[in-house]
Amino acid sequence: MFTASELLEKINSHIAGLQFVRTPKGLYDPVTYVLSMGGKRIRPVLMLMAYNLYKEDVVSIFSPATGIEVYHNYTLLHDDLMDRADKRRGKETVHKVWNDNAAILSGDAMLVLAYQFMAQCPVEHLKEVMDLFSLTALEICEGQQMDMEFEKRNDVKEEEYLEMIRLKTSVLLAASLKIGALLGGASADDAGRLYDFGMNMGVAFQLKDDWLDVYGDVAVFGKNIGGDILCNKKTYMLIKALEHADKEQLQQLEHWINAAEFEPAEKIAAVTGLYNRIGVKGLCENKMVEYSNKAMESLAAVSVADGKKTELGKLIENLMYREV
Repeated sequence: MFTASELLEKINSHIAGLQFVRTPKGLYDPVTYVLSMGGKRIRPVLMLMAYNLYKEDVVSIFSPATGIEVYHNYTLLHDDLMDRADKRRGKETVHKVWNDNAAILSGDAMLVLAYQFMAQCPVEHLKEVMDLFSLTALEICEGQQMDMEFEKRNDVKEEEYLEMIRLKTSVLLAASLKIGALLGGASADDAGRLYDFGMNMGVAFQLKDDWLDVYGDVAVFGKNIGGDILCNKKTYMLIKALEHADKEQLQQLEHWINAAEFEPAEKIAAVTGLYNRIGVKGLCENKMVEYSNKAMESLAAVSVADGKKTELGKLIENLMYREV
């Protein structure tokens, strides 16, 4: 069994060695640039970890693992363009280095490349893997559309939000695990349990992100605290605050949501203070625990020796106590 860090090192080396020899260079240079930014590579590592529960020769699925990472980075490239983001992982985004059209077209090329990499799996698993990958790609678009629509609404309900983050974030983690399991020869039941593990872990992961944006340590978090508050992002925190606020608290929240001009530090302090009084910090923490417990139950039901599941179990622990 490999550790997560060993698998990360292996897939990083593999991706770093990729060379796109097709032309024109202007199409592929942004692709190389995006992949060179690094990142946690959690999705390919999850695929390799799931495979490694059943088989040792992880090298044999480097192409599908690369496919899931290329796909993930394609979504980030287009997300950055849609959000007009200037930075990604401390570097300028593609549309800033090149232009909007390059970001669209190179992103499209990455999507096709992701499919080509994913299709390099054993023929006996090809249909099942590609069907799951295609469904996942479609679900992520659905989640992104929901997220955009939420920007114009102040009546987003908890269940709508949880469904949005399931689609936008969780399904790709879940699919990474299930594809790895299928390629490793897992039973349909085990592949499904690993999918559920990833799904619940992904929701907990996003809830932790929401929590960190308000309560993280700026020195450790690596980006400014309160970004979600400043842009009125419909996070779990804001949704629960609107739901549980008394009349006076609701008026104050609505004042800050509707304010066209404000001092950023003042808005962050005021809304965080409201969150503290309303008690949404604890509500978010409880929901995180709920989803992480569900994830652990799914993992416990996977029919391999407990010792083999230790690394996946550590992921949940790291997730719950992470500060970035």
